[in-house]
Amino acid sequence: MRPDEKNYIEINPQRCKGCAVCVVSCPHDCIEVGSDINRMGYQYARFAVHKCIACGMCFYTCPEFGAITVYKKSRKGA
Repeated sequence: MRPDEKNYIEINPQRCKGCAVCVVSCPHDCIEVGSDINRMGYQYARFAVHKCIACGMCFYTCPEFGAITVYKKSRKGA
């Protein structure tokens, strides 16, 4: 399945500080804090489950500007 056929988010691991605010805010539990460490020494969040509805709650609650980008699937015929 092509990325434009599903909603999803991208998390920039180098901007994430692993606060988990996005994890708590996601209504479909699509995000988790992984075990990998970024160059700042934080375990960062990652998109884990493809049930995203592109609501943007993770984006709006994240305190790190530019850490999360939300992608909404394209509409047919648009």
